[in-house]
Amino acid sequence: MTPEEIRLFELERMLRGQTPWSFAFEVLVRVVFIYLILVVSMRLMGRRMAKQMSRNEMAALVSLAAAIGPAMQAPDRGLLPAAFVALLVVGMQRGLASLTARYHRLEQITQGNVTTLVADGCLDHRAISSSLLTRDRIFSQLRSQGLEHLGQVDRLHLEANGSFTTLRAQEERPGLSILPAWDEDAHRAQPEAPGVRACEGCGLLVERGEEPPACDRCGSSAWMRAVGEPPRQKPQPTKGDGPRSRQQPVASSSSGG
Repeated sequence: MTPEEIRLFELERMLRGQTPWSFAFEVLVRVVFIYLILVVSMRLMGRRMAKQMSRNEMAALVSLAAAIGPAMQAPDRGLLPAAFVALLVVGMQRGLASLTARYHRLEQITQGNVTTLVADGCLDHRAISSSLLTRDRIFSQLRSQGLEHLGQVDRLHLEANGSFTTLRAQEERPGLSILPAWDEDAHRAQPEAPGVRACEGCGLLVERGEEPPACDRCGSSAWMRAVGEPPRQKPQPTKGDGPRSRQQPVASSSSGG
């Protein structure tokens, strides 16, 4: 179409394009065909395509959509090239999945590694920054697991596929509150941990009155109250109480006369 043939804001051209109305029936056939290609391709690429996808799976899906998209509407694009591209993408994805399952180094290069964002109740700012995340995003994820402060967290991992894995601390300890700052009522309801303070930057705990000018872990100079119950002390055995031996079952023997 030459510039002279273009009429700005021509309603019929904007809605119908340059194809006749009869092409709408062909579009219906193309859509059904492309839809079947997508369903079969995603079925062949595995169940992961219906869940959170890895980098390779995302790249395969985007390549598949970009390759077969024009064939759905463009009358000058054939369907066989789209089917060929779909088979090629599926073959590459399945081949790469087989190689990454065999070679761990290749899996690390293509998929990435697991990143620990929280360890022993403290934020790892370097890992969070390299993962392009924020404190608010981390705290939101922990709150979704029913947690209220960092002392309840043993590990928070960012998996290679972008999902989070939260490991709760077996023995709860005091920690930095992760509740929203604006929710003052919820903060007041949290019990203050006696004798300790928490770094506002990472959640590192120090004894009250011994706060350093800067946190040894993150460099923050702000300290705030730690919340949560202190760890329970195990009862000490009283003097004279020795370890009790387990009672062994006594085998009864009968003598025959």
